[in-house]
Amino acid sequence: MIIGRGLSEGYLSNEEIESIVSDGLESLSLDGKRVLIIIPDRTRTMPMPFMFNLFDELLGSRARYLDYLVALGTHQPLDDNQLSQLVGREVLFGRVGRTRIINHEWQKAETFTQIGTIPADKIKELSDGLLNQDVPVSVNKLIISYDRIIICGPVYPHEVAGFSGGNKYIFPGIAGPEIINFTHWLGALITSYKIIGNANTPVREVIDRAAEFINVPMACIGLVVDQKGVAGLYFGSNQEAWQSAARLSAIRHIVYKDKPFKKVLSIMPEMYDDLWTAAKGMYKLEPVIADGGEVVIYAPHVREVSYTYGKMLDEIGYHCRDYFLAKWDKFKDYPGGVLAHSTHLKGLGKYDAKTGIEIPRIQVTLATGIPAERCKQINLGYLDPSKINLQEWQNREDEGIMVVPHAGERLYRLKVR
Repeated sequence: MIIGRGLSEGYLSNEEIESIVSDGLESLSLDGKRVLIIIPDRTRTMPMPFMFNLFDELLGSRARYLDYLVALGTHQPLDDNQLSQLVGREVLFGRVGRTRIINHEWQKAETFTQIGTIPADKIKELSDGLLNQDVPVSVNKLIISYDRIIICGPVYPHEVAGFSGGNKYIFPGIAGPEIINFTHWLGALITSYKIIGNANTPVREVIDRAAEFINVPMACIGLVVDQKGVAGLYFGSNQEAWQSAARLSAIRHIVYKDKPFKKVLSIMPEMYDDLWTAAKGMYKLEPVIADGGEVVIYAPHVREVSYTYGKMLDEIGYHCRDYFLAKWDKFKDYPGGVLAHSTHLKGLGKYDAKTGIEIPRIQVTLATGIPAERCKQINLGYLDPSKINLQEWQNREDEGIMVVPHAGERLYRLKVR
């Protein structure tokens, strides 16, 4: 059963949000239970302080434990100050009162437990024959210490799974490296261009199959939000709540354009603090950029390629999928998630093994704090961000030039004629 409401225009009131969440929590009989709420990190627009206060009001005195696990995937852990900003309360030593705010410790093998294996024959079926291997499924072992898991997070078009949200807050949110690398490489083989903004994808099917190994009862709160407010909120099973939110996200988060653009300036907000996350300024714009066109990722605040995988990306650079496939013996031992990120940012392209020439469909240029020599090293273009005059880019869509403020969450597509 779904409890919720979504609006194609406008936003829900705080009273409507509170009513939906209250009714949903009441349906779960959580008195005296150990409750773990899985939440996003700072790389998603999300009214987390409001939701945190709401959970505290509705559950704080009723649940035996009410804790939070930040679904970092492989993003950097948050310190107390960052956690305080995330939840809107002062966090000291990872706590707000008796409530724990816990970083998912993806970098520590001892924090995981293997809960199952998806066999090769099932993987072959789910991936439409692209891959054929056993995939171990491991998750943060904290979840088995609780009576109920509640996923609470926004849903957006996503380059790997089609849409974020639902079980994706577990895989990769709190998952082990095997399933993370597998799903991301599967997405890269299909390409972000084909996956993004589609609800039913092979990657999502693998994620949902992995979630079937979890024995702790789960529920999901799927939100559809932007910088102005909450357009929709759905409370129910992981699948039902996510599906409802994804349908509304397709309405609220996909922008259709009449014609492709030869140049796009993608202005990234500061919640993306390295290229690994700011790359969304490419993924979400790629479908509306003309062949031979260019996307400029404008983020002067970004000074690092990846806080987690920067050294590795310096080694392999950014390339299209076919480049890696042609040189598979050289790259097969790198994590699939890192290779996937590389292809997602570089976009569609071709590689001629005879000539050794890689031909990307579009040019990706960084106007960031990453210096020119490093951009060259990783096979991306460079533009000095101090030389960009935003006024010179504005109001030129008729010329094939588009500016996208606060890029990274809305997907841009061409209208089908």
